Amino acid sequence: MSSNPRTSGVVLPIFSLPGPYGIGTLGRHAYRFIDFLQASGQSWWQVLPLTPTGYGDSPYQSPSSLAGNPYLIDLERLIDKGLLLPDECEASDCGGNPDKIDYGLLYLNRLPLLRLAFERGKKKLSGKLSDKLSAFRRAHAHWLPDYALFMAAKERFGMVALDDWPDPDLRARVPSAVKAYEKELAEDIAFHEFIQYCFFTQWRALKYYANWRGIRLIGDMPIYVSSDSVERWTRPDLFLLDEDGAPSVVAGVPPDCFTETGQLWGNPLYDWEEHARTGYSWWLSRMAHMADCFDMVRIDHFLGFYRYWAVPVDAETAETGCYHPGPDMTFVDAVRNTFPDLPLIAEDLGNLDDDACAFFKKAGFPGMNVLIYAFDPNGDNPYLPHNAAPDRVLYTSTHDAPSFLEWLTCEASPEEQAFATDYLALRADEGLSWGAIRSAWASTAGIAMAPLQDVLGLGADARINIPATLGGNNWRWRVRTEAINDNVAERLRRLTWVFRRLGNG
Repeated sequence: MSSNPRTSGVVLPIFSLPGPYGIGTLGRHAYRFIDFLQASGQSWWQVLPLTPTGYGDSPYQSPSSLAGNPYLIDLERLIDKGLLLPDECEASDCGGNPDKIDYGLLYLNRLPLLRLAFERGKKKLSGKLSDKLSAFRRAHAHWLPDYALFMAAKERFGMVALDDWPDPDLRARVPSAVKAYEKELAEDIAFHEFIQYCFFTQWRALKYYANWRGIRLIGDMPIYVSSDSVERWTRPDLFLLDEDGAPSVVAGVPPDCFTETGQLWGNPLYDWEEHARTGYSWWLSRMAHMADCFDMVRIDHFLGFYRYWAVPVDAETAETGCYHPGPDMTFVDAVRNTFPDLPLIAEDLGNLDDDACAFFKKAGFPGMNVLIYAFDPNGDNPYLPHNAAPDRVLYTSTHDAPSFLEWLTCEASPEEQAFATDYLALRADEGLSWGAIRSAWASTAGIAMAPLQDVLGLGADARINIPATLGGNNWRWRVRTEAINDNVAERLRRLTWVFRRLGNG
């Protein structure tokens, strides 16, 4: 897991960073957060998927599994390069609320700014920059042209979903239609390639800085892609589709203690026989991309490689689904043999039977303990810190769950509250969430992680996502600039030193 067997870190989505222009970006506040992590003795920064957001503004419903989110591009870097003017950025209303993202305003106003930068860039591109853009296109030729055409076509068709594209020949990728649209939309295609060049140039600079400061980056890879995605458009052979090319069954999870009707995600499911026939080549290409972007990768819903919940496409809830076998260890072996040195985290939350537990154990990737799920007073819960094995990653909470403070004060039963208070030695005068962090850092888990909300002692207003819901405040929370300060860094560093998790010294 790490050269230092005991390390720690903080979870914070890029979009939740502070800063101007409506959303957190890869700009100066990301660099300042890396400085904060270094000052607080941390080793890891875990982010959510960097891909463009899709249905419900979710990064887990992206139109691409590989592209970068244009909203995260730092406009100030484009100003520095002479591609935008400060007044142009100030005049573009991308949302002025420092606490919440307004995706509606971003949708209306962010891409026009980037289009302006592209138009100005065509006139100002030096030979050196032009060469870099050409090199970027060559390096990403296996996905970039298809993605750029897909997004250009979506824009031409008013951003409707793939199934609603008015040209059936393009929808079916008839070669003559693809060629015609490539010619007709050449300028828009070039724009989307330029956007991706800007994104990944900024991301690689940020990663270089993080690693130089002793901070390693953990990425998050969703198991599924959106039905409205370039992957489904270009590689329908990889999915379980009917004769018309539409999903016959969709992804979700069954009812459990968190959701009475399960979760209906709606993603197309994979044709695992086809993936196996190709030696999982699409997956390995995707993993190579993640390995290039991150120092460690968390694979979301890893259980889906053992068995997946298939729901009829016309179902209103996930209750009517059923399990089917996944690729099991053939997939795991392909990943392990191709990327023997890439550290992985297998998300293993939920109700697992003995067979599923045996699969996770055989796969051998570190799994997750989540502290807020540990305090059943009637048993010795495996998520309790004293049960954390050295090959586990212990989180105080996750992006899909309440912060520790919200859980303790709003969701925990009186019995759970009492047990957690005794176990964690909670004290109001030090901040209740710090008892959770202290216990996580003191555990024998190899890596201890806390969402920034827990480090700052925040409650329900700072929730990132409520699973099985749309809209509301999902994916919108942002942290205030003044909250990430030297006092918090020193307090976290002291705790990290006490429990010997100072991975960067």
